[in-house]
Amino acid sequence: MAKGFFVDKIIVLIGAPGAGKGTQARLLDERRGIPQISTGDMFREMKTLDTPLAREVQEIMASGKLVSDEVTYRVVRERTAREDCRGTYVLDGYPRTAVQAEQLEELAREQGKEIRAIEVDVPRDELLKRLTGRRSCPVCGEIYNIYSRPPKNDGRCDLHPDAELLHRADDNEESVMTRLDTYAANTEPLIAYYAASGRLSKVDGTGEVEAIYSAISDLI
Repeated sequence: MAKGFFVDKIIVLIGAPGAGKGTQARLLDERRGIPQISTGDMFREMKTLDTPLAREVQEIMASGKLVSDEVTYRVVRERTAREDCRGTYVLDGYPRTAVQAEQLEELAREQGKEIRAIEVDVPRDELLKRLTGRRSCPVCGEIYNIYSRPPKNDGRCDLHPDAELLHRADDNEESVMTRLDTYAANTEPLIAYYAASGRLSKVDGTGEVEAIYSAISDLI
């Protein structure tokens, strides 16, 4: 919806696991009132609803099959038709492929919005440190990193000294590298798709959270 010279946008936030795009999407939501529309949140909600589309999604999930691009698009379309998405909103986790990106073009035309893709770019070696170095407190959920944000006492939470920090089983180097390889293979065509149309911007994701937020906010 146009507001004077300003055209509302669909912000496609792209970033590898550990890049911090979820954090940035939450900050945009909290500080600027730009809704964070997450595919994870959408599908979790589908499990609790009793609508024809929700029942269809529930059946697919129960069967162990992957939700198709077409069904995923319908979920996104239904969610973004709500009042909170009348203006600019951020898509977190969608589209994931060039096919989904083409489907999003149809939605943007329908909603009268422009699409802007922003990649939070973090080098692979830094992503490995972020993911393999993660530790969390089982009591309060506080997140630490043995490389960049270690606890004061090795292996213990600063807020709960008796709590031994947990290391997720899938945060080992082999699993993390597999996740990053899968991400790169799936996302490379998506990045090329938006770059080809001049709608892709890159933000350095290695700095402070506030600096990254300012760069993204300026682009929006």
